[in-house]
Amino acid sequence: MTVADQEVAGPVEFDGWVTARAPALLRFAYLLTGSREAAEDALKAALSKTYERWSRVSVMHDRDAYVRRLIVNDRISWWRKLARQKLPVDNAWGEAVPPDGAGLSLPGAGAVWRLCQSLPTKQRAAVVLRFYEGLSYPEIADLLRCPEPVVRSHVHRALAGLQDLIEGHQARNV
Repeated sequence: MTVADQEVAGPVEFDGWVTARAPALLRFAYLLTGSREAAEDALKAALSKTYERWSRVSVMHDRDAYVRRLIVNDRISWWRKLARQKLPVDNAWGEAVPPDGAGLSLPGAGAVWRLCQSLPTKQRAAVVLRFYEGLSYPEIADLLRCPEPVVRSHVHRALAGLQDLIEGHQARNV
């Protein structure tokens, strides 16, 4: 989607828009990053870039999509830097749980969150965009800058991996 496709009649005030949309964008960033600090940093960076371009962004129909794209791009850059380093892998059943207000208040959400943290980063991004944000496969492909079949593959492999983890965990606890 181009900027011209997203234009609407009138611009919106930056401060008012941020006040209204920041909590949802922070939840999105948190689900993508797995860390409150990293989510806040990613959102701050995205909002800073958005502010610099507000004259164009303010007339877009879906300003959130623009900011989500900046957040995803920030995380992709971070993942690439991280991939060059050798770091220990976290335990899939570790203690990481989302902070209050992360939008995961269902029973068992902590366990689901820990399972999602075990996914490879691109699979986790695809799953978050598909099932938390409710985006279509073409929209996710646009955000992640990859072909739609790759997005479908990421989601399929993530769900299969989660199913294997759940079944393995249940088998150990029988």
